[in-house]
Formats: sequence, C-alpha cells, structure tokens
Amino acid sequence: MSLSTLPSQDAEPRRVSAPVLDVVVPVYNEETDLEPCVRRLRGYLVEHFPYRFRITIADNASVDSTATVARMLAGRYPEVAAVHLPEKGRGRALKHVWTRSDAAVLAYMDVDLSTDLGALLPLVAPLISGHSDLAIGSRLARGSRVVRGAKREVISRGYNLILRGTLAARFSDAQCGFKAIRSDVAERLLPMVEDPGWFFDTELLVLAERAGLRIHEVPVDWVDDPDSRVDIVATALADLKGIARVARALSTGRLPLAALREQLGRNPAGLTGQLIRFAGVGVASTLAYLVLYALFRAGLGPQWANVTALLVTAVANTAANRRFTFGVRGTGGAWRHQAQGLVVFAIGLGLTSGSLALLHSVTASPARPAELAALVLANLLATAVRFLMLRVWVFRS
Repeated sequence: MSLSTLPSQDAEPRRVSAPVLDVVVPVYNEETDLEPCVRRLRGYLVEHFPYRFRITIADNASVDSTATVARMLAGRYPEVAAVHLPEKGRGRALKHVWTRSDAAVLAYMDVDLSTDLGALLPLVAPLISGHSDLAIGSRLARGSRVVRGAKREVISRGYNLILRGTLAARFSDAQCGFKAIRSDVAERLLPMVEDPGWFFDTELLVLAERAGLRIHEVPVDWVDDPDSRVDIVATALADLKGIARVARALSTGRLPLAALREQLGRNPAGLTGQLIRFAGVGVASTLAYLVLYALFRAGLGPQWANVTALLVTAVANTAANRRFTFGVRGTGGAWRHQAQGLVVFAIGLGLTSGSLALLHSVTASPARPAELAALVLANLLATAVRFLMLRVWVFRS
C-alpha cells in the first residue's frame, strides 16, 4: 500500500475526498459528550497527525439530540462527517461506515475517549506503512497503564481467558474500544463478520487471526468511564453466544479464510511458510516413523515393520499438514484428503521398500544402522515427493 507522506493540514483546513485515516466514533444518546469528544479528537489530529484525516460520527438510532449535534459538528468542521443509522448496534455502525469509506486506514474509538490519544499514531502507523493488517489498543499488554474498578478488570481478563480457551485467540484484549484496520483488508474481511453489536470486535479479530493476518498491538493508557452505559450482563451473554457461533463456523470450515489468506498475501501457507511448516511436521513424522519401525522390526520383520510404521505416520502426517502447513480447517474434504494422502503414502512406501530391497540384494544380512541409513535417505526423497504432491494435488487452493 503506497500512501503520500505529505502533511495533510494546510493553514486553512479543507475537506478532502480521500483521507489517509477515517476515525469513526459510534454513538448512541451522547448529546452531552459528543461535542467535547470531537473537538478534542480533531484538535489532536490537526496538531499531531501528519496525514489527511476524517472523523465520522456514526449515530446508532439515538432518540435524543445526538443527531442534531453531529450535523452541527459536520457543518462546522470540514474534517467531520455525520452518519445516522435507523438501527442500534456498534458493529452495525462500524461495518456501515467502514464499507463505504474511501480512506486507506479505518479506525474507531469510543466517544468517552478513555484511551489516551497519544496511542493513535502508534496504532495506525504500521497500517499506513503496510506492515500490519489490523491494530488494536490493549489494556492487558505489558506497558499499558489502566485505571478501572476491580469488577471490570476481572470481567475483561476472564473474557479474554475464555477466548483463548475456546477460540485459541492469541491477541490480548478484544474489547478495548480503540482499533484500526486497512481498508483493503476490511473490504474482504467485513463480509464474513456477522455480529452487529459488541461482539463485532471479537469476531473481526478472531477471523483475522485465523486468516493469518498480522495484528499489531499497542499498549495504551486507559481510564475507565464511570458513566459507561454498557449492560454488562446482556453484553456478556451476547458475547458467549457469539463465541459459540464463531466456533461452529470455524469447526465446519464454512468461512473462506484460506481464500482470504491468498487474496491478502499474508498466507502462512505460501511457499516459504509451507516449507517451514512441512519441514517441522516431517521431522516429527520421521522421528515417529523410526521409533515405530524399531518397535515393530523384531516381531514383523523389516518389510512389514516399514509398512506398518509408514501407515500410522502417514495418517498423522496428512492430518498435521492439512491443518498446520496448508491451513485447511474444518471437516470438509477431510476424508478425501486422507485418501489422497494414502496415495502419496503408497509412493513413499515404494521408495522406502525399494531401498530396503536394494540393500538386501547387495548384502544378505545388512547391519541395523545400514538399514536405518537407507531408510533415512529414502525418506528424504519421499518427503520431497510428498510435499510436491500435497501442494499441487491434495491441498491445492
């Protein structure tokens, strides 16, 4: 992604059609806090942000005068825009604005500005440079400074532990209202995000992580808003339902995350990544094979020990490469992949059995180390053939 590095603010601020950054402030019944929030945010951006920007107020069906205040601010400041949605939902508002924005980087923050604005430039800089795909402010990362009550602290940490246990999430803070995403990533990722409410953030991050996208975390200074109107119980129940729904979607392979990896070029299953992961799986499989062969050799003889050890490790090898090397998840196509993996196994069997037959034709009673050496060499050749066939046939995109 190539962006102009020219400063955005002239002596006379002017409206621009394509800002580098679009900061969305979702609001619901915030007639009192909205104006000081926007004035403070705009003042910070004018003074400290070196690119063109826009602030978009996304009103979620407010029933007070929030929409009037938003229109007033949009009329007063060229960099401010106002959008009114007839339905509630923070996720719905963000999705609506982000999918229609022409900015290169899309961000959002809560209207209470609990997060110190000094973290904004570190948040979006990796996205502007193209280094990362998403960025999140984290109140749980090392270096963050947080002021909030014990109840919210326990809930926040407990929720993130649940995410790690159920969805294997590796990001540290799903709920901090301070996030950004590159527009090209949002264009492809947002259609997969279904939640219109508070779980939107979590779902976005989980899908991004599973798609192999790069998530940048910024430790933030954060002060709890004592006037927060979030219904903690209702939000927690909705989040748990969302976790169950996303877990089901991931387990069935319903979401086209592998295609997203290919489109965005962050594919950990690209050739270099595939080779690294395949090598790791191969080392583990070879060690398991040699152990099994040594165990079976005494009772079954060299050929049957080779067949049995290869068969056991082949099934495990195909499953491991399916998930870790080529990023295929869910049960769809699993049996077909295993059947094709057995064909690849048969080729490996031919190579290793042929090496044993060749060794025994040369010497009637070869030493055990000679047998193992012949098998290692044959396995190296079989490994190269296996990788090629898995890539171009079994797990082709």
